[in-house]
Amino acid sequence: MAPPSLSPPEIPMELFSHNREKLLGALRDHLADSSRPLAGFVLLQGGEEQTRYCTDHVELFRQESYFAYLFGVTEPGFYGAIDITSGQSLLFAPRLPADYAVWLGEIKPLSYFKEKYMVDVVFYVDEMVQVLHDRCEKLGKPLLFLLYGMNTDSSKFSKPAGFEELEKFDSDLSTLHPILTESRVFKSGMELAIIQYANDVSSEAHIEVMRKVKAGMKEYQLESTFLHHIYMYGGCRHCSYTCICATGENSSVLHYGHAAAPNDRTLKDGDMALLDMGAEYHFYGSDITCSFPVNGKFTEDQIVVYNAVLKAHNGVILAMRPGVSWVDMHKLAEKIILESLKQEGLILGDVDDMMSKRLGAIFMPHGLGHFLGIDTHDPGGYAKGMERPKEPGLSALRSVRELQEGMVITVEPGCYFIDALLVPAMENSVTSKFFNHEELERFRNFGGVRIESNVYVTAEGCKNLTNCPRETWEIEAVMAGAPWPNSGSIRRATETG
Repeated sequence: MAPPSLSPPEIPMELFSHNREKLLGALRDHLADSSRPLAGFVLLQGGEEQTRYCTDHVELFRQESYFAYLFGVTEPGFYGAIDITSGQSLLFAPRLPADYAVWLGEIKPLSYFKEKYMVDVVFYVDEMVQVLHDRCEKLGKPLLFLLYGMNTDSSKFSKPAGFEELEKFDSDLSTLHPILTESRVFKSGMELAIIQYANDVSSEAHIEVMRKVKAGMKEYQLESTFLHHIYMYGGCRHCSYTCICATGENSSVLHYGHAAAPNDRTLKDGDMALLDMGAEYHFYGSDITCSFPVNGKFTEDQIVVYNAVLKAHNGVILAMRPGVSWVDMHKLAEKIILESLKQEGLILGDVDDMMSKRLGAIFMPHGLGHFLGIDTHDPGGYAKGMERPKEPGLSALRSVRELQEGMVITVEPGCYFIDALLVPAMENSVTSKFFNHEELERFRNFGGVRIESNVYVTAEGCKNLTNCPRETWEIEAVMAGAPWPNSGSIRRATETG
């Protein structure tokens, strides 16, 4: 294998200045439409370092995502503000104790952070109250726009900035969150370049895993190979999420890899592997899933399931363009998978009838995909007024929006044989008729297949940012040692526009 050609790119701080300008424009428009004064400060609190329970073991810090989006700060303990009237940006750095220099390194002056993060002014956190109060004293009681709102994926709420003497200010907790969230939905060219880099590193690492996998290994060795590659050759210290390295029957566990199922099974000859892993670079991430046979050769049954999912994956990407409903894309993926399974005799009857009975959710219980950016599940999938569907499968959708230019979204159809879903459906009087019970029996311990790519919506269609082998013959060739070029055939084949 040729040495990796990727090298970590320099991150332009103009990216975060642009993000602040985008937010400021949207916030000013909102205030003007509401006949409110264009005055006050946006104020966000950055993340704090966390220790492991009661110990002094400090967990590796990763910045809070909204704060990272606006300021790009990698260190903990900061606050950031934007003056709505002037557009001026302010950072507030923690005042570090003298012994920090002994244990943790040089104490940087404020000028260092001003230059590094391209903000207008920098103060210490202990000066923040006075600085903000003095700068908007003419408003009467100064107004702060604080970040507070629910993440529709986690149902958790963002943390508004907190500090002593907050009562000196009027606080608006309702305005900022939806506007800032909507800003994050649409990616700039600078953001897209970093997401592309994370995809390139992750695609390369997935291929490295494919080439090294063999029966007798442990799932965690596949995870280790991926983690080593993205850090050693890509400079990616963080992953976007916990790696899912599922083989055999584990590949039907949708979020496998957590502490209670820690990627520890021994690979067997004949297993399918489902590897869902993505690198993160300077906050921006990737989210890629590859499915392939551990021994490098697909069986006939593996080809049936894999090609059903691949046909759905490619069909959705070819249909994606601005104005297309994501709900419709999910249904398209379901229908393609059901048609494929029917063609192979695993299910019986009318596919439209299956769709009305939500049979697709038995084989694909998760949503088709999600926004991707600074978070794996980037926010904004449900804008104000949008409701989550109630039907099986559709209720798991992380967005119900129409696609728009500038969105980055994952396309990740899957087909799984999950006893907890399949057995009740096969015994249900309404849905039992759809199943070829005898044929399906041999798939009970199959696991599942998922194929996931990261896709950018363009003005005319979309662009697949992921570059992994997808056709069965390509996978077999790569696993046997064939080269895989950076401008792969699948990325070209599934681009539209």
